Amino acid sequence: MPGVRKQDVVTAPVTQKSLFKLILTILANSQKQCKINGTKCNFRMPHNSLNLQQLSRYLHLPDDQIRKMVDKGTIPSRRVNGELVFSKDEVHRWLEQRIGISDEEELVQVEEALEKSTPPELADAELTLASLIPEGAIALPLLAKTRDSVIRSMVQLGSATGLIWDADAMAEAVKAREDLHTTALDNGVALLHPRRPMPSILGDTLLALGMVPSGVPFGGNRNSFGSGLTDVFFLICSMDDRVHLRILTRLSRVLTYPDFLVRLRGLSDEFLVRELISEVEGAISSVG
Repeated sequence: MPGVRKQDVVTAPVTQKSLFKLILTILANSQKQCKINGTKCNFRMPHNSLNLQQLSRYLHLPDDQIRKMVDKGTIPSRRVNGELVFSKDEVHRWLEQRIGISDEEELVQVEEALEKSTPPELADAELTLASLIPEGAIALPLLAKTRDSVIRSMVQLGSATGLIWDADAMAEAVKAREDLHTTALDNGVALLHPRRPMPSILGDTLLALGMVPSGVPFGGNRNSFGSGLTDVFFLICSMDDRVHLRILTRLSRVLTYPDFLVRLRGLSDEFLVRELISEVEGAISSVG
């Protein structure tokens, strides 16, 4: 957008209350076609760039409250010719970052909030990571040595299931997201995904998993696995923003479950990986 400088974007830590309020309101009012395990519904979304009044209607919050959130740095915003402008992409990316640094208690609350915002027609469509990984979507090992080859290989892995219809477009979108800001975490895991859902080139929501034994430089910070190396890669391809954040939240809970990553890195059989993911999901669901 002309006249917008990168330094004009306002980002800062958010309170727990405002995080859940934003997740609920944004997702409850996000309207676009979505799909979970074959179940479809139709949603409608506003334009990507919103002014204050549009965002106020979108979030169902008073203008004054939005202004206070901007003043406190609670929500990403820009000023264009003196007027506040909000990017839906930035708001959703900011939500992803908030989820990524939340603790278990906060993640449980986020997950509950997302589940409550699920429309009635999807209420019976249980979302589990294991069910979202198609047969053949786990690579042990993933044969890749560079960031770009990891992205290509992971997209090809998903494409081989028949659920990604345009592998080149998805790979470019995932690469663009990584160029914007790496999805590599400090635990040696990267959560690959495009900036926004791409339902036009997907047959359904899917999750793919690949592990590179020696790890590769992927833009992460120094971690317990190595000096900034990443060895575990998840590819998240969602049909809808709500579904994407639900997957991200559930993945965050699974990845921080005691010994999950240690056990995962010790496996070389797809069936055992699925069994481990199902076991941990069952454990966190029983306490969630």
